[in-house]
Amino acid sequence: MTTIVIPCNRTEKLRAALADSATMTRRNLTYWWRSPEELLGSLAFPLISVLLFGYVFGSAMTVPGGGDYLDYLLPGLFGMTMVFGLVITISAVVTDRERGVTDRFMAMPISSAAILVGRSLSDMTRASADLVVLLGCGVLVGWRWQGSVLEAAAAVGLLLLLRFALVWVGIYIGLVLRSPDSSAMLYPLVLPFAMVANTFVAPALMPGWLGVVAEANPMSSTVAATRELFGTSASTGQTWMADHPFLLAICWPVLLLAIFVPLAVHRYRKSRH
Repeated sequence: MTTIVIPCNRTEKLRAALADSATMTRRNLTYWWRSPEELLGSLAFPLISVLLFGYVFGSAMTVPGGGDYLDYLLPGLFGMTMVFGLVITISAVVTDRERGVTDRFMAMPISSAAILVGRSLSDMTRASADLVVLLGCGVLVGWRWQGSVLEAAAAVGLLLLLRFALVWVGIYIGLVLRSPDSSAMLYPLVLPFAMVANTFVAPALMPGWLGVVAEANPMSSTVAATRELFGTSASTGQTWMADHPFLLAICWPVLLLAIFVPLAVHRYRKSRH
């Protein structure tokens, strides 16, 4: 017979919340580990993009400021992978809720924050693994960063910061959507967010209004900042946003977190009651 111990003081509640969050994280990672087809599917598009844009169209692409197109492309693909992770988070949250898993967790004597924290930690672990695979793929095809190890680590940190913000955007949207089918419909909506940016070409080469939209894209700030940290020749744009990528690469994710963490928590509490 299992005895349930109810935490009495603040320290015990915090310890219990951390233990429950670790359990939920391990549960999500176990599900991911037993579904390798999902991992292969999420990496397929960026990997194919490396081959397609790097080798098929690469010779026809012009790099602003000169340089190799592969060095310009890879940071863009890193950022795009972080953005596409948004759909993975949404799909996982919607699927758990649709199958009644979330309701079962809510009925159990576990910390109310463990479900959301566990989701965010497991998705960040998965995002880190995605980045490691993509970095390895980039090295295999000849990409090299020119900066120091600390600068490269800072670039990876900015990419993960963007992903962390999008995890909470995904949790909120996943709690709002009604079915897994509706989450599948989000790919066409996320695609412009990933493509209307400086992923493949500089916004300066786009039509004027579209270039401004691309430079205002939070992903563009992160990609531009990581390019500079990786030592890739980067171009300056025609707006204030393009000239301050480091500032915006931090401010955009922080703003998203400030908006969507409270929204996700509120929506979760509303669902719980």
